[in-house]
Amino acid sequence: MSARPPILRRCVLVVAAWVSAGALVPRASSQDGDPAEVIAAQIRTQGFRCDKALTAERVSHEPNAAVWVLRCNNATYRVRLTPDMGARVERIE
Repeated sequence: MSARPPILRRCVLVVAAWVSAGALVPRASSQDGDPAEVIAAQIRTQGFRCDKALTAERVSHEPNAAVWVLRCNNATYRVRLTPDMGARVERIE
C-alpha cells in the first residue's frame, strides 16, 4: 500500500505545478481584484494593521515567491508572499 493511486499522483503533480508557477501568489489582474486589497487582507489575518490599502507595487519576481511594497494609509510594509506559507511582513515606514 505504499504506492499512491494514479488519481492522487496526478493531483499532487497538478498542485506542485501550480505552486512552482506561482499560481497561489496574488497577481495584478482585473479579474482577481485589487492586489493592494488582496495583500492587505492577508497581512490583516496575521495581525498587522492596514486600515486602508492604497497601493501595492511588486518589487521582486522570484519563481516561488513575490515581494510587494504595500502602502496603507497608516503604514508601509514589505510583504513576501510564498505559496502555502504565511506572509513575511516588515514595516518599512
